[in-house]
Formats: sequence, C-alpha cells, structure tokens
Amino acid sequence: MTAAPVAVPDIGGAGLAAAGRELVAAMLAAPAGTVSPSVYETGRLVADAPWLPGHAERLRHLLATQRVDGGWGAPGAYGLVPTLSAVEALLSALRTPGRADAREAHRLSPAVHRGVAALRERLLVATEPVPDMPGVDLIVPALIDRIDALLGGGAVGQGTRPSSALPMPYGMTRHRAEAVGRLLATGGPVPEKLWHAFEVLDGRARAHPRVRPVSGAVGASPAATAAWLGDPARPGADRAALAYLTGAVARGGGPVPCTTPIAVFERAWVLSGLARVGAAADVPAELTDALAAALGPTGAATSPGLPTDADTTAVTLFALARLGHPVAPDSLLAYDTGAHFCTWQGEDGASVTTNAHVLEALGWHARHRPGRPYADVAGRVAGWLVDGQLADGSWTDRWHASPYYATASVAVSLAEYAPDATAGRLDRAADWVRGTQRDDGSWGLWSGTPEETAYALQVLLGTGRAPRPDLVPVVRRALAYLDEHRDGTDHGVPLWHDKDLYQPVLIVRAAVLAARHLVRLTGHEGR
Repeated sequence: MTAAPVAVPDIGGAGLAAAGRELVAAMLAAPAGTVSPSVYETGRLVADAPWLPGHAERLRHLLATQRVDGGWGAPGAYGLVPTLSAVEALLSALRTPGRADAREAHRLSPAVHRGVAALRERLLVATEPVPDMPGVDLIVPALIDRIDALLGGGAVGQGTRPSSALPMPYGMTRHRAEAVGRLLATGGPVPEKLWHAFEVLDGRARAHPRVRPVSGAVGASPAATAAWLGDPARPGADRAALAYLTGAVARGGGPVPCTTPIAVFERAWVLSGLARVGAAADVPAELTDALAAALGPTGAATSPGLPTDADTTAVTLFALARLGHPVAPDSLLAYDTGAHFCTWQGEDGASVTTNAHVLEALGWHARHRPGRPYADVAGRVAGWLVDGQLADGSWTDRWHASPYYATASVAVSLAEYAPDATAGRLDRAADWVRGTQRDDGSWGLWSGTPEETAYALQVLLGTGRAPRPDLVPVVRRALAYLDEHRDGTDHGVPLWHDKDLYQPVLIVRAAVLAARHLVRLTGHEGR
C-alpha cells in the first residue's frame, strides 16, 4: 500500500494506547506494508512494463511530481537518480509507438526538455557527491546510456538532440558496472545483493537460470521483477511474477515503491519503537509469531527475495525481546567484522544505525541472559559508535538522509546499554539538537518534518539524562509544531534510503507516537 497522511493524533491519557492499537490494526490491514511511491521505480515500469495496468496513471504521476526546476525527487544530488529515471521513462514513452497518445505527448515533451536541462545544467555537473544509495553505481551509468541512446536516435522535439553524451556525475566511475558486465560475460552468477537492481543489468543477467522470483518477486522490487519477466505474453511467462506486479500496481493505483512487501521491516521498526518507550500493549500473537518466523540461521530479511541483513535481524530481535518473546541473537554474530557489524556480507562501508540496533539487541540479551558472550561484543560495538560521533555532536548514516534519525538511534542505544561508554557524548548530541531547532519548533534536514522532530525529541528526552529547565521551551515549541501539523499531509517527506528516497508511513507514525509518549513520561506535557 502506498502512502497515506501521517496522522499525529492528540495524545493524552488513553489516547496513546488507542493510537498504538490503530497502528497495529493498520499493519494487519495492509500486510504488504505502507510505503510512499518512488519516482525512480515508477519510471522503470513506464519504460520497461507499459503493458502493466496503470500505465497512464504512472505517466501522470511522473508529470505531477516534476519540480519547478525540471528535476524530480529531493534537493541536491538526491534528485539525480529519480530525474534520470523519469527522463528516460518519458523519452521511452515519446519514442515508442503506442505508449503515449497525442494529448500525452504534448505534455511529455516539455517535461523531457526541462528534465534534460536539469541533468545537463545542474545534477550531472554539480560537485556534490552522489548519495550512497543501493545500486546507485549501477543505476546511474545504465540510465545515462539509455538516455543518450534515445536522444541520439533522433530528436523528440525542438532542441532535444544533445551536442554530446551526458557526463558521469562528480566522483562516480563506471568501474563497478564494468566489473558486473565482465562477470556476466563469463557466465558467472548474478550476486543476490544485485537482484534488487536487476532492471539495470543487461540481457545476459535476464538469461541466467539462477535468478528466480521469491514469492513472485525478484529482489522484492517491481522494477527488477518486470525486467526479469519481460514479455508477459511469451510462452512460459512466470504467473507468480505477473501476479506480484499486478498486485503492486493495484495497491498504489499505478505508481509503485522501490521495495514491496516490507512487512518484516515495518513490523519490527514499529513495534520496537513503541516498546522502547513502553507504549506497545496488546500486540497480537499474529505479529510476534510472524516476526519470530522471519528469523532463520542467518537472521531476517526486509522482504522475501532480499538477503538477510544485520539491521533487520537486530531490530526484529529487539522487538521480540521487548515484547516478551526473546530469541537468542546468535544469528547476528555472523555479521561481526571484528571492529563493527556489517549490514550484510560484502558491504561497502558501514552503517551507524545498524550497529546501534545491534547494540540494543545484544545489550538486552547481555542484561537479561548473563553468562552468554554478548556483553563483550556489545561493549566493542558501543566503542565503535562513540568513535563515530561527528565534531558537531551528531551522527549520520547510509540508510537515512537525516542526521536526526542516526543521532537518535545511536544516542538511545548508548544511553540504555552502554551509559558508561558515553563520556559526555550524549550531552554533545543534545546540545547539537537544541542548537538546530527551527523557528517554528521543528527539526529537519531540508525543512521541518514531524518525523525528524520526533527523533530530536527522542534525543532530548529518551536518553535518561537529568531534567533540564532550559528544555521546557524547546519541547513546548516542538509540541506546538506537532500539533499544528497533526494531519501531516504536507510533510510526508521521503528520507529513507533505497534506490530512491522513500517514507515507511507507519514507521514514521510510530516514531512520532513514541516521541509524544516520552513527553508525557518526562513530565513536559502541559508545561
């Protein structure tokens, strides 16, 4: 299911419990999860699967989400991938007979002109590094080549023929794409972690027999699944893949998210976030049993068809433990690199929030199940997290655009499970949060959002620090902001990293509810 307004109810007394029950009911009612649509993923279906129901709706979505500057997506370099995808999709619709009628073509051509200009004049020549998003070093060169081929094959309108090929963006090379090409040329297997971006691999990947759908999906991605499926009318076309795709487009009315379903991820984050502040009550066995069943010898995966990972595993373990259904965290230990925990085997880089969640999972078991070897490992992870704090007091991470998410994740985990290791680091984090509050009482990377305001409140109120009188006006302004934006309709800003930025709607609602609960617990409500 795609995004609905992020409601922030007026929580007082029994209102919090009622809101928590509503979140649980929402998860049960939408078992695939509730997530915002992706311009990138929707563009891939426009280009690669125009036969799917909702093609016209996807075209309209691309046109409606183009920014006034000609690009798509979030500000800065975050706009590169969605803009490349939208431009290539609209070009494909214009250049391929039958994909756009005359009325649509009249609207698509100006959008293409503006999108190409945004790429040439800003996004591909900026000196800002491209954000570390899944598959980005495969997606960008593939889409640049496809756009060049479409433009070079003949102008779609006055002024669209390029004088030269589109350049690669600042700091990005074709090295990984070329390495994957060499692997495919030798007949080597397509690594499972690449299945999620299968749509930008070449035809040799499509012919590989080891790439098969899981629960109908390749890499839990509509775009990857459509690329793997190809022509649905060919003999032997996979019916389960077709059913997955038709279900995905039906849930969103045409546009699609990058990943679906997200049930394990959504349920683990929602329930752990509420349980962390004592706000998870009457959770049905259906949810806890499903989370426990998602854990295997190597942990849990965000979705069927994706590799298991330490982040989803840790949050699932922590949620189950806090809800009274602990499962031994031995599956996590396979991700231990000796210095920190990798999100998955072979990860490039490291994730602060993955390690914060690992600390919570191992820290809970070390506290409640003494005698197991978890305490020493948790202590080492805590030290790695402390060392990763930035000079301004914040943390940043590869799975979320906002430093407020990373800072809240680390600060809360350190405060609960490694307080002796912080040595004033939590005060520095709180000072950074206080110093970055906006005039309207909110916090946010690009603009104030309820989500980031919730994370800021968690840093200020959820780390067990002694009450400070100077926080009273800070919290009062934050609550006024949340009250003013209770319906959340103008603040569904995607901040979470996938191939494109997205918003996991119920997870964001849970974060806001948890923050409001902390306000009550710490006595700041009504002050």
